[in-house]
Amino acid sequence: HVQLVESGGGSVQAGGSLRLSCAASGYLQYCMGWFRQAPGKEREGVATIDSDGRTTYADSVKVRFTISKDSAKSTLLLQMTNLKPEDTATYFCAAEPSLYCYARTIDFSYRGQGTQVTVS
Repeated sequence: HVQLVESGGGSVQAGGSLRLSCAASGYLQYCMGWFRQAPGKEREGVATIDSDGRTTYADSVKVRFTISKDSAKSTLLLQMTNLKPEDTATYFCAAEPSLYCYARTIDFSYRGQGTQVTVS
């Protein structure tokens, strides 16, 4: 049973930073990622990280967001800086049972319940 639990969301002013965490016990060695969904919009893949630590990012968040894994805490992280109002969305942690990331993040097999990020 895969359980992904996000935390760290909140409200922040434009230009601010937040760090999202995803407790991912037992799955951190596989392909993992974050996607987001804003009200009235389609889900959007944000970032992925594979078993070798290779990362990918959506163009809209490159340079500003950093995805990483804290193996000691079995946690997936998303450091978000220079946040913009258009980053407002519910952010979901996702995992795919493969070493490398082939599928779109929004299609990963497992996902958490999401955490809300609001930028004003």
